[in-house]
Amino acid sequence: MAVQLEGEATLTSEDQHSTEDAVLALFKHAFLNNAAQDISLQRELHRAWLKKGLVSLPPNFAGLDASRPWFVFWITHALELLGDYDEPHWSYQVAGFIAHCQDPTGGFAGGPQQLPHLAPTYAAVSALVVAGTEAAYKVVDRKAMYGFLMRMKSPDGGFKMHDEGETDMRGCYCAIATASMLHMLSDELLEGVPEYISRCQTWEGGIAGEEGLEAHGGYSYCGLAALCIAGKADALDLHSFLKWAVHKQMSHEGGFQGRANKLVDSCYSFWQGAIFPLLHEAFRQKGGSMPLPDDHCWFSPQPLQMYLLLACQHPNGGLRDKPGKSADFYHTCYALSGMAVSQYDVQGNTSIVGDIHNLLERTDIYYNVLVEKAERRSAYFNSLPPLEIDGRSLQGGEGPGAVAWRKRVLASRRVQEVDASPSSAIGRKGGYAGGDVE
Repeated sequence: MAVQLEGEATLTSEDQHSTEDAVLALFKHAFLNNAAQDISLQRELHRAWLKKGLVSLPPNFAGLDASRPWFVFWITHALELLGDYDEPHWSYQVAGFIAHCQDPTGGFAGGPQQLPHLAPTYAAVSALVVAGTEAAYKVVDRKAMYGFLMRMKSPDGGFKMHDEGETDMRGCYCAIATASMLHMLSDELLEGVPEYISRCQTWEGGIAGEEGLEAHGGYSYCGLAALCIAGKADALDLHSFLKWAVHKQMSHEGGFQGRANKLVDSCYSFWQGAIFPLLHEAFRQKGGSMPLPDDHCWFSPQPLQMYLLLACQHPNGGLRDKPGKSADFYHTCYALSGMAVSQYDVQGNTSIVGDIHNLLERTDIYYNVLVEKAERRSAYFNSLPPLEIDGRSLQGGEGPGAVAWRKRVLASRRVQEVDASPSSAIGRKGGYAGGDVE
């Protein structure tokens, strides 16, 4: 979205123009030097950088000691998107470390011997799903976890992040997604949640972290995804939400901003980019007369991929927020996640900037783990007997919205596999910058 100066330069507008100049300079360099035909995701560079971080972190990361399950998730999910998560090698180690972060009273902490918190709880469970083994799934004490999630529930319908902690939109998503992944999303957990999230939808259309605040990309994803998991997105004004979201893709850079008058940031490639297929599925499940696109759901995937590939790859490995910034695991994870979202349309066809080798694995837009890993997890937890809580069988399971979407994706994939010939085993459209890849 273009900056509206109204005759006055501000620090915000100057930062915007300098960011545009930096990004456009990289675009011009690529095209003027005929490098557009060779736009590539530096897979080997990123793999090496990620694996080094999974083994050990430098001393300056000590201040992030309460985020250790997040590092495991960010790194392992980035590796699985690249198709380079070595399950036999890493899964045992991941499960072993995450087990040390589990609190006896339920939930996971940011590190061993710390207090349980909803954010690292979601990260820990997601990392175990990425690990993808029965041993990893068994790490979770589901009975204690359910008690923890219920303790975090607030009277207003939201969730506290930790005991005596703040209640905001992160809590809703982390609690609902965790419960759904573990097949214990119940009516009592969901009670009041749709109403709480709808109260946080702003006049702009997006969702704020708390009622009365500004709409924000990260909180918007959290609120929408939580409702979509439960099949209750109709609690929102979806048309207003869509109108807000489409204005967050930047006209020059191609990436997304998180809120009005903010700079482009690669992490919003997922937080904003995944909103569109979620909205598409929400409209589809709601029904009605609104025509739904078959392609990329109201945003432009090619400019987004151009931004990520040309402006966000760090020469030493990893992806960064924007030119001039350092790479980090958080931005690497969510930049790649957003790229993966943008490469697949609702029919499962692909749209790839550059070479076919830039294609990433498909991520589940509800949980942000690979679709295959989400399905494998689902099969395991479906095979278990009902969870016994205080002498009663818990009437809970996976969220119906997440189940319905994944079934559609997998069914579409099976149809493509049947129809595919050896010369077109991956259904795909022409490359945006690199010519036809057919």
